[in-house]
Amino acid sequence: MAKVTGIGGIFFKSRDPKALGAWYQKHLDIPIEADFGGWPVRFREHDNPDHVGHLIWSPFKEDTTYFAPSQKPYMINYRVDDLDAVLAKLKAAGVWVDEKIEDYEYGRFGWAMDPEGNRFELWEPKGEDTFDKK
Repeated sequence: MAKVTGIGGIFFKSRDPKALGAWYQKHLDIPIEADFGGWPVRFREHDNPDHVGHLIWSPFKEDTTYFAPSQKPYMINYRVDDLDAVLAKLKAAGVWVDEKIEDYEYGRFGWAMDPEGNRFELWEPKGEDTFDKK
């Protein structure tokens, strides 16, 4: 189908990610999980309520290069249904697409930039909720 199906994560830079996560945990009761360095917000899919999905909220170190070449202090991760097709569609439209694709047990990742220099991440999850299957 080659489309975005939801938000997969919200990432932002922080001087001290662990301390900031602890602050959010203390003051807003956000359950920070050490394995993810953030908060995996679990939800049920509207059209498939038996499927559990995730949105990851996570502070990154202030000097991270993970958002490069963007100079912005944040990056949004979008869940997609077909990473290769979405990347091909972006390339065909003249959008800058990172040639790197990463593959993990919980999904495949690719990156691109919007016209204002915001790097975004595309995530094609693999199967069921693999974050909880360790």
